[in-house]
Amino acid sequence: MGKKTTALVAFVSGTAVGAVAGILFAPEKGRETRSWFSYRLEKYRDSLSDLLEQLMADREKLPTSAKSEGQRVIQDAKNKAEQLLGDVDSLIKEINSRKEL
Repeated sequence: MGKKTTALVAFVSGTAVGAVAGILFAPEKGRETRSWFSYRLEKYRDSLSDLLEQLMADREKLPTSAKSEGQRVIQDAKNKAEQLLGDVDSLIKEINSRKEL
């Protein structure tokens, strides 16, 4: 379970870094790039929300012997996912505010 969480965090972090680098070097106009980036962030936010719901649902399926360790790992993943969701929401708000400029 820990490897999956680590892989997810690494994937999301890599995606974020790649997206920022893509924006910096994008050949499109800023407005088009911000619109595309906002769309992608919303999709990632939805994916993270789905993953979070799945983790919480799977928590109930754990056997008793592994339940406490699994719950700790799930809680860590939940906290990281919620933090990422907050970061994504902040980015979306910032992008949308720049669209208006």
